[in-house]
Amino acid sequence: MKAISFELSGKTAFFKKPDVNVYSYFTYNNIHKPALLGILGAILGLKGHNQLFNEIQILELKYKNNKKDIELKEKLEKLKNSYPEYYEKLSNLKISIVPLAENGYFTKKIQVFNNSVGYASKEQGGNLIVREQWLESPIWKIIILDDNSIEREVFDKLEDYLLNSKAVFIPYLGKNDHPAKIDNVEIVELDEIENYKKIEKYIDSLFSKDGLNDNFNGFEKEGEFPFFFQEVSPIKLKEKYHFYEYESLVFTNLELIEFPKNTFRIGNKNYVFI
Repeated sequence: MKAISFELSGKTAFFKKPDVNVYSYFTYNNIHKPALLGILGAILGLKGHNQLFNEIQILELKYKNNKKDIELKEKLEKLKNSYPEYYEKLSNLKISIVPLAENGYFTKKIQVFNNSVGYASKEQGGNLIVREQWLESPIWKIIILDDNSIEREVFDKLEDYLLNSKAVFIPYLGKNDHPAKIDNVEIVELDEIENYKKIEKYIDSLFSKDGLNDNFNGFEKEGEFPFFFQEVSPIKLKEKYHFYEYESLVFTNLELIEFPKNTFRIGNKNYVFI
């Protein structure tokens, strides 16, 4: 089976965790699938959250001035319960994410800076101190499966843009402070695993731990110290309000008893597609 493979990197990155912001805003260690789909959507020029929000506001204003328009009301409700264009078109993609860092862990540092715009903080005289945890020199190998899970025209356009270094909007890693770099784009062939008993069951990408609680036998790859990195990470968006849905993603050199579903092989490496 065919796939698109590339390296995604940057000097810094920030994928904000929405649940902690008391002292500092913290980041996920790895790019998650919704953020990655946002990057691909930006490359293709698909509409995002801001465009959807603006469309809703325009319709709300029209409906406010004409509340008897039933068709307008139905259109507004449908829009409020829809995904942004990029997610609507790309969410079914199967993607493998490989952190290219020792034990899958990237260095992080807290960055402190001022937000001095007039409306930033009335309590602090318009000078808000912001603390963010940034990833340093992150780099991932990304593999996108060509399995007809999205419209053929959209996938072919994505392949063309990646191979030829084209983009409608500048891709960035979480925020526009962190430009993304895309290198080593190539088309690769994936092999389906026909005989699981003949190969060692190591996974070389992130994969979901859900349903695999007792699936590790404790043997690490030969010549390596064992490691087990786990992070609760966004895996998709809910339709209403676009809140994250989460799964525990794992990166480890421990052998599994069985492979997760959607596991494919390139050479002697095994990749799980989420």
